[in-house]
Amino acid sequence: MEEKSLDHRLAALESRLARLETLLERTAVDTDAAKAGIQQWVTEYVSLRLQQLVPETCEHAPDDTAAHGPVLPGTRIRCTEEVLHRLGRIPIPFVRQMVTQKVAETARAEHVVTVDVPFFERAATF
Repeated sequence: MEEKSLDHRLAALESRLARLETLLERTAVDTDAAKAGIQQWVTEYVSLRLQQLVPETCEHAPDDTAAHGPVLPGTRIRCTEEVLHRLGRIPIPFVRQMVTQKVAETARAEHVVTVDVPFFERAATF
């Protein structure tokens, strides 16, 4: 009896596969349109998730002590144009970033309002 049931189930499965093949053959699939639709969906989904993760407005009150004029890149610590020029002359980007971070940390620790060339030369020494 088990063999008869198995044969019946196999025949039913083969019948379904045959119908599926017939449907797929009759249906012309536009792969370019499908690809464009998937890309659009992914773009919208990623955009939505980014908006959820990174809101456009900050939760805290704006800082009234925001620096005006040149600042160390990636910080709000004021500096002179000459300091920016010297940073720009460092050819390797990650070294430039490390120097900027070290100078910024030293300026914060010493409560320096504006980084000038003498302070930069002292603070940028490793």
